[in-house]
Amino acid sequence: MLPVLRHRTYRRLFTAQVIALVGTGLTTVALSLLAYDIAGRDAGSVLGTALAIKMVAYVGLAPVISALAHRLPPRPVLVGADLVRATVACGLPFVTEVWQVYVLIFALQVASATFTPAFQSLIPQVLPAEEDYTRALSLSRLAYDLEMLFSPALAAALLTWITYNWLFTGTAAGFLGSAALVLSAALPAVTRAPAPARHGPGLLSRATRGTRLFLATPRLRALLALTLAVAAGGATVMVNTIVYVRDHLGRATSDVPLALGAYGAGSILTALLLPRLLARTGDRALMLPAAFTSAGLLLALAAATRAAPGAWAWPALLATWAAFGATESLITTPTGRLVRRSAAPGDLNTAFAAQFSLSHGCWLLTYSLAGWLGARAGLPAAALALGAVALVAALAARRLWPAPDPDRLTHVHTALTHGHPHLAGALRTGDGWRHAHAYVIDDLHHRWPARTAAD
Repeated sequence: MLPVLRHRTYRRLFTAQVIALVGTGLTTVALSLLAYDIAGRDAGSVLGTALAIKMVAYVGLAPVISALAHRLPPRPVLVGADLVRATVACGLPFVTEVWQVYVLIFALQVASATFTPAFQSLIPQVLPAEEDYTRALSLSRLAYDLEMLFSPALAAALLTWITYNWLFTGTAAGFLGSAALVLSAALPAVTRAPAPARHGPGLLSRATRGTRLFLATPRLRALLALTLAVAAGGATVMVNTIVYVRDHLGRATSDVPLALGAYGAGSILTALLLPRLLARTGDRALMLPAAFTSAGLLLALAAATRAAPGAWAWPALLATWAAFGATESLITTPTGRLVRRSAAPGDLNTAFAAQFSLSHGCWLLTYSLAGWLGARAGLPAAALALGAVALVAALAARRLWPAPDPDRLTHVHTALTHGHPHLAGALRTGDGWRHAHAYVIDDLHHRWPARTAAD
């Protein structure tokens, strides 16, 4: 995994990502303390609303922002987003009202919804080799998991010396460091989609282009179902861990980080092993079983929660949480490989923006189910319902993702005329022009062939 860091440009971009992630983690801790200072016992409500604002920004605005920025080079987009995030972080210590928190959080998440898809679409251009790109995806997954473990510990250590307001300064420094590294990196000339004609597709068409690409590509439709399956397990961990540990098992608050640490450890270990596993088995062979495993874990959790907890319950919870982390890593880490396979170079930013938005829509749904059902119907009912969601999603993914799934497909063009550059080497048939190439949805290919064959 580490040899990919020998690539100078990627090393700087990865370092920028890590620094920004640490800054984001510090903001999470500081924001919780700020909310308590402003709202007291209503701090949970403030944070819940802030998370909802985050999800709305991610789900609703990422495709629109991508459509607006589709003609811009990546460097100013990335640096501009980092500068906005740094400015917001500097402003958070000075807020005195709850509504000010909401406004600044919305601005912060809009900038993140701009940065993340643009960053994700850039990495395949920097690392065109499949093996290097897979290692980069595993490193990215590892960075996210380590941030979950490292940032709270760093914040706790810093708070013994400084007040929480200074954590926002650390956040701003992280975003500024990220911007500096992006400026210093030698970025490739990224291929962009052709500019629309004067009376061609407008903003709405460009904003929905990535979603249409997802819905028209079988493996990407399956990816959405897989994301929903793994989000069901992840939401159980993120929303209800404290309830399982404190209320169901009656353990100390200090055990909550241990449970979350088991979840992170499962994900980290899997991310370390994944490049070799993918090289041997491929994406589909790993991702589909992971979705069914997530469903099985939730259904087993529902049954176990109904039983009286004994000495076995705490080790079983840690093992289950580690397994949830492993399934999430098995599905989320190869996601970039599927998106890259399924989009033309000029559509990568659009495709990653759609994946960013749609995947967060899955998490928004499962977060809501985990919280609402857990509070009103109890933990067993919540786990059972989410297990059913995960099982249906896993079955849908298996049906939607054909096997085999070759990149090169034979297909017929009926609308293109003789002499079109795309038809070079095509054979004339009774229905049109027949040829084969690596198939993606684009301006010349609007739907997946009804019958496909590897050439």
